[in-house]
Amino acid sequence: MVTVEPLWIKDKPFTAVQVKLPKTNLMVISNEVGYIMCGALDVDLLSDKLYERQIVAGRAVGVKTISELLEAPLDKVTLASKEQYGWEEGMNCKEALLRL
Repeated sequence: MVTVEPLWIKDKPFTAVQVKLPKTNLMVISNEVGYIMCGALDVDLLSDKLYERQIVAGRAVGVKTISELLEAPLDKVTLASKEQYGWEEGMNCKEALLRL
């Protein structure tokens, strides 16, 4: 099952997507600038092999719901998100999204 819902953080609109798969869930919160995702995101691929795309993204691990994803600390972030928006590992995902 795939769920797509609008999500407002303060006055900023985002889209929350959850894909329920056998034994796991994929979760993403995004807007037109960037996104955060559950632990399935390969940040190294985005930062290293796709650096020229300047993808703004981060991942949080150990989350099972969109609410948990919002409150989780960022485990890893792309170089572009650090350079352009000041994201850092350990930063709260909601705080990071509000910087977009």
